[in-house]
Amino acid sequence: MRELFVWYRVDERRADAARAAVESMQRSLARAFPGLQARLLVRHDSDRQTWMETYALLQPSTGGGDGIDAATETAIIAAALPLASLIEGDRHLETFDVVTVH
Repeated sequence: MRELFVWYRVDERRADAARAAVESMQRSLARAFPGLQARLLVRHDSDRQTWMETYALLQPSTGGGDGIDAATETAIIAAALPLASLIEGDRHLETFDVVTVH
């Protein structure tokens, strides 16, 4: 199953506004993609924070069972465009496949 991880940096002074925007975006995406589980992780550095959004599709609406597909990934990227003014630099997107240990 494919999962999506997105990390970027946020200035402390913009953290409250950025958090509200990310939480709103993730709620909207969860409504649009049943089974989508979105989380926000935060690491506090000196004068800025490093944030990571994680996305997993546990019950894909398409029935494919492969996790985050291209259409869902594209929707997540598009939904995040308004965050550009609240973050420092670029959003870095990475995907990983879940490996089940037997």
